[in-house]
Amino acid sequence: IKLLHAALKHPVTVAHPSGPMEVTGAIRLMVASAKAAVPTVSDQAAAMQLSQCAKNLATSLAELRTASQKAHEACGPMEIDSALNTVQTLRNELQDAKMAAVDGQLKPLPGETLEKCAQDLGSTSKAVGSSMAQLLTCAAQGNEHYTGVAARETAQALKTLAQAARGVSASTTDPMAAHAMLDSARDVMEGSAMLIQEAKQALAAPGDAESQQRLAQVAKAVSHSLNNCVNCLPGQKDVDVALKSIGESSKKLLVDSLPPSSKSFQEAQSELNQAAADLNQSAGEVVHATRGQSGELAAASGKFSDDFDEFLDAGIEMAGQAQTKEDQIQVIGNLKNISMASSKLLLAAKSLSVDPGAPNAKNLLAAAARAVTESINQLITLCTQQAPGQKECDNALRELETVKGMLDNPNEPVSDLSYFDCIESVMENSKVLGESMAGISQNAKTGDLLVFGECVGVASKALCGLTEAAAQAAYLVGISDPNSQAGHQGLVDPIQFARANQAIQMACQNLVDPASSPSQVLSAATIVAKHTSALCNACRIASSKTANPVAKRHFVQSAKEVANSTANLVKTIKALDGDFSDDNRNKCRIATAPLIEAVENLTAFASNPEFVSIPAQISMEGTRAQEPILISAKTMLESSSLLIKTARSLAINPKDPPTWSVLAGHSHTVSDSIKSLITSIRDKAPGQRECDYSIDGINRCIRDIEQASLAAVSQNLATRDDISVEALQEQLTSVVQEIGHLIDPIATAARGEAAQLGHKVTQLASYFEPLILAAVGVASKMLDHQQQMTVLDQTKTLAESALQMLYAAKEGGGNPKASHTHDAITEAAQLMKEAVDDIMVTLNEAASEVGLVGGMVDSIAEALSKLDEGTPPDPKGTFVDYQTTVVKYSKAIAVTAQEMMTKSVTNPEELGGLASQMTNDYGHLALQGRMAAATAEPEEIGFQIKTRVQDLGHGCIFLVQKAGALQICPTDSYTKRELIECARAVTEKVSLVLSALQAGNKGTQACITAASAVSGIIADLDTTIMFATAGTLNAENNESFADHRENILKTAKALVEDTKLLVSGAASSQDKLAQAAQSSAATITQLAEVVKLGAASLGSDDPETQVVLINAIKDVAKALSDLIGATKGAASKPADDPSMYQLKGAAKVMVTNVTSLLKTVKAVEDEATRGTRALEATIEYIKQELTVFQSKEVPEKTSSPEESIRMTKGITMATAKAVAAGNSCRQEDVIATANLSRKAVADMLTACKQASYHPDVSEDVRARALRFGTECTLGYLELLEHVLLILQKPTPELKHPLAAFSKRVAGAVTELIQTAEAMKGTEWVDPEDPTVIAETELLGAAASIEAAAKKLEQLKPRAKPKQADETLDFEEQILEAAKSIAAATSALVKSASAAQRELVAQGKVGAIPANAVDDGQWSQGLISAARMVAAATSNLCEAANASVQGHASEEKLISSAKQVAASTAQLLVACKVKADQDSEAMRRLQAAGNAVKRASDNLVRAAQKAAFGKADDDDVVVKTKFVGGIAQIIAAQEEMLKKERELEEARKKLAQIRQQQYKFLPTELREDEG
Repeated sequence: IKLLHAALKHPVTVAHPSGPMEVTGAIRLMVASAKAAVPTVSDQAAAMQLSQCAKNLATSLAELRTASQKAHEACGPMEIDSALNTVQTLRNELQDAKMAAVDGQLKPLPGETLEKCAQDLGSTSKAVGSSMAQLLTCAAQGNEHYTGVAARETAQALKTLAQAARGVSASTTDPMAAHAMLDSARDVMEGSAMLIQEAKQALAAPGDAESQQRLAQVAKAVSHSLNNCVNCLPGQKDVDVALKSIGESSKKLLVDSLPPSSKSFQEAQSELNQAAADLNQSAGEVVHATRGQSGELAAASGKFSDDFDEFLDAGIEMAGQAQTKEDQIQVIGNLKNISMASSKLLLAAKSLSVDPGAPNAKNLLAAAARAVTESINQLITLCTQQAPGQKECDNALRELETVKGMLDNPNEPVSDLSYFDCIESVMENSKVLGESMAGISQNAKTGDLLVFGECVGVASKALCGLTEAAAQAAYLVGISDPNSQAGHQGLVDPIQFARANQAIQMACQNLVDPASSPSQVLSAATIVAKHTSALCNACRIASSKTANPVAKRHFVQSAKEVANSTANLVKTIKALDGDFSDDNRNKCRIATAPLIEAVENLTAFASNPEFVSIPAQISMEGTRAQEPILISAKTMLESSSLLIKTARSLAINPKDPPTWSVLAGHSHTVSDSIKSLITSIRDKAPGQRECDYSIDGINRCIRDIEQASLAAVSQNLATRDDISVEALQEQLTSVVQEIGHLIDPIATAARGEAAQLGHKVTQLASYFEPLILAAVGVASKMLDHQQQMTVLDQTKTLAESALQMLYAAKEGGGNPKASHTHDAITEAAQLMKEAVDDIMVTLNEAASEVGLVGGMVDSIAEALSKLDEGTPPDPKGTFVDYQTTVVKYSKAIAVTAQEMMTKSVTNPEELGGLASQMTNDYGHLALQGRMAAATAEPEEIGFQIKTRVQDLGHGCIFLVQKAGALQICPTDSYTKRELIECARAVTEKVSLVLSALQAGNKGTQACITAASAVSGIIADLDTTIMFATAGTLNAENNESFADHRENILKTAKALVEDTKLLVSGAASSQDKLAQAAQSSAATITQLAEVVKLGAASLGSDDPETQVVLINAIKDVAKALSDLIGATKGAASKPADDPSMYQLKGAAKVMVTNVTSLLKTVKAVEDEATRGTRALEATIEYIKQELTVFQSKEVPEKTSSPEESIRMTKGITMATAKAVAAGNSCRQEDVIATANLSRKAVADMLTACKQASYHPDVSEDVRARALRFGTECTLGYLELLEHVLLILQKPTPELKHPLAAFSKRVAGAVTELIQTAEAMKGTEWVDPEDPTVIAETELLGAAASIEAAAKKLEQLKPRAKPKQADETLDFEEQILEAAKSIAAATSALVKSASAAQRELVAQGKVGAIPANAVDDGQWSQGLISAARMVAAATSNLCEAANASVQGHASEEKLISSAKQVAASTAQLLVACKVKADQDSEAMRRLQAAGNAVKRASDNLVRAAQKAAFGKADDDDVVVKTKFVGGIAQIIAAQEEMLKKERELEEARKKLAQIRQQQYKFLPTELREDEG
């Protein structure tokens, strides 16, 4: 809820109420916060209202975004004119205000005060400056759209500035100040109007140097006017006067020779010390005054300038005491440093008073105050000649006084230290401090005052380090409190930029300072290099994240300017390092100017409100959490100051015992306060307390869900009646989604962002109570027990994975150095994501079944909103990669839309699953589309891709909503029409997405299309091979192969030329690549057609040769498909890219396969060589397949180990054929071997790889499977190569080793089978076992019959007269059932034969010879029973077919189905004879048989229901005439009697049949049946 409040008060919307990017960004934050708040609202009505409002707002936002984009396209050029009009109006309003002020009529508006208006003006002046910087950049780049946006933002900022200026003038009591403010504000407006006008002209002539120059001059004039306006604020003039006074005083240091001193050295030294103390105190007062009223700063800055003047005089007096010219120069140099530091202090104070909320302003002021103290200390150290150790103590006391301000209110980061860095810094500094305090005491006793002074200096530095670390730790503890408002990371960190800017300026001053030593110069150079490198890196990341093309270019350009100016400066520093001459120093000074200017420009641009972060707000609870750390640190500083003062007096008089006891007391206090500080920091470790609370909360939730599960198991789960199941499902979906959104932020915080950890884990824990309530509620409403348990188990899994995540996060604690915990955090996050995915799948399935599509709409809307986010820093792939994926998902969405159109008419209940599929596909599409848009060139294409993908998303939302509505009301024809229109719109939008992608990369798009066409050709050739194998591929006319040979050769040569163009196209333009891809696709289509005609002309009496020829063209097509893929991947890549080597390899394979085709074509009519040729082609094909098998590519799908075993059977058969062909040397045998080998090896390799990559297979077993697959193939290749050798020279000696080769293949096959068994583990079954096959087939039959029953229930009775109903397709399912049962019985016959023989041998069953005339049902036990099932199924099939065509009644169908059930029951009885009762195989087989029986019974019931429905609906036309009516009754009675007689005869016939069959039943079975 706090997040929602924060979003509602989003500062960006206040500053720029009409900026669409800012407004939509703020609203998007509001929507996200509202959705996150929904699960935590206990009031059901309020939660539902908030959820609905958030959805409506998200939908409206998406529409607003689309409309604003269209408005920008239409009205873009008008924005500049509009902004110009606004600024001119503001100028006129200020003129009117000036007239009112002159007349004394200017009054403040309600709510305006001097302080508020002054602050508004100060903060807005920076916004004006940054928006003008953006305006200049956009105009220079010639980007009209963003220039308009920048002009509008400038006008908005100027409007706020004008209001603030008027408010200041109306509130001030000084008329002159009021007039000056209004005049300067009007100057700003006039200058801004000129700037916008110049920007407009610069757009008209992009690249014109003169207009760019004019633009820069006008911008400088506006900047000057803006500074004048700010300087008119109360208190600012006094600071300016103080700055001027310091500048005037500092001129005294520029004289060539100083007058001799008129005072003694002691007097001069004493005055200097006093003046130094006064100046240091005044500096502290200036820092303090910035937090008060403007009058306080005026007084403090005046006093500071007076004290500075006195200090300067004392310093010059001291310089006059110097004995040598060098000493004098050194003193003057230090005084100059103090002058510069003092000016910087006043500038920093002025800046902070103008804009107290400016990032890092407070830290910059503190740093400036410390710089003043340090420069005073340096001068005192140089000039004074006190007793050793005294000045070190004074310097230390001044330093401690300066850093004390850090602990006053640490609500800003003091440094870049993380929490754990703070702990390390405290530990290190406390160790150093302990050693130096011992040194102070020891050396004061021994009188070694030089070492005493060094120890005081070290202690002072350690104390400053401790204070800084304590202040930063306190800040991190404050913002990590869950009640504090966490900050939001912006595009850039302005604090980082401001710090870098300050550090670079200071380093550059040190570089050009004549007093700098070589070591200081090198140190300054290192600082410059470090900070410029950090700035360039920040610019690179910012440019990759932003979606604003102007900002993207500006960041890149700024980084280049900073890098180039740094490189030039480094050259001059190298020269200076070699020779410290005045000339080199001057060159160095000149080189620093461009760097400082570039860094300042970049810092100004980066301060744009669009880019900045939202700072954290520390709550009252956070402030209380800081107190122990701050109290310990303050105690440490106070006692340290007293200790140093005491040590200072002891250094002069070490023989004073009471002073020693005071020193010991202070030392003890310091030690205790440091211990307390360390304990406080450790106890307040961010996130630890929150992790503990959250762990307790989730443990309670797990106990609750376990109680609910126990209640569900015992059927005692109380149903929630206060809320609907739809509302509960929506609540559960909402809370699970929010939990899913928090997984990555928690993992990131746990790995390295300690300050965020507490916020995130508290938010996560707050969702688990509503999660449990909703999950138990949903489960209580479910009727199916299994579904209940699934929901409860998945919810418990999610809670347990969250618990594991929290333990890992607590262990990691946000410490980036605790790398040993990071793997556990990543693993826990992955498990939690899987748990979220599982429960979401279950919820979506449940929702889609009843037409609830709210969750799907939310998912699509979320994917849509992510499209507007900036690009990730480093896209993993190229545009081509993303383009391919986007095309795949776009086409999938189009296919789903078409299916939804069809199902809306036939099966509306299936729309939910299709809508869910579309939602998933769009989620992937949006993700990849965003990357495609980011990597597309030019940027306009990327923008077009993004907008079209967004349009498609809106279309998908409408379609999914219509699908949900139609599921709820399937008969609503109006909704059906709307759904069909929405589906057509989606298909249309898919085509627009594809055309945008095509515009982005014509060549690669053509490659994708060509690859799709070639895959179609390959599928077509597979079908042709099936026809040829079946002996049905015949020529249409009496043509010979010779008629087609030339055409094949000519087309193949054309394909070779196309291949060359395709390979060269990868390195040339997209247009040429597109032409080559289209041409090659057309040529392969033509070649496939002519080869098919050629194969047909060979005649169906030679199918093996036909297959050889078609296989040859199929190899060419597959090679072309691979080549097109390689070309697409290598497009626009450099020559040394790995994809280029892949392309060359694919081209070689293509040439090999085309050559092979040509050889096959020439040899196909030569009976003496065509077998040899076929074998050569097969060997080449197997080698290529082996290469694919050995590649690291993971197969798209996996298969079972049984499938792998089944495929090895083909290898065994092919090996036997190959050995036979080698012995016979007949060309027909060789051709048959070649064709069989091709299929057997390819199938084996595919099945082996798919099985080995199954998720349940271990790495070791996978490696074994792949190794033996390779060995098997290599062994088989050797066998085929040896057969080829025999064909060329058939001798007995060569034929002899064939057996050895076949044994090697057999050995590899055995190893492969054993590996497959290892994959399966303990549940291994023999796939060739007839029992297993029978079980599989019977279960399949059961499923088919169930489907047929359901379909039959939905059918309407046929009207009179009977006609075939063409819409019925349930007979196909019954046919499938028939086939499955037939296959099952076939397998059963085999096992029955074996069982029968075994039973006869055991004497359990007599070997009754079959009676040829009167063959009883049980004459051969199980075999007869199995045959009866097959016969019954065959009858069922015929009855179903006849029934559908209208030739038979439902009664016949019922009778046939009953016969299937009866015969299956008899088969189950026969099973008892076949095997032991405890046999696992038999139990499974009986279960499968029972399933068939149940399915048959269902089919009977469904058919009876249809028959009764028909009977009810039959219309009987009663004749109205008396005679006709009597005749009608007589006819009906006659028909009834006739049917009764037929029924009686049928019953007698059935009884006779059963009596005859019963004679042959074995004794055991008679008893069983009895």
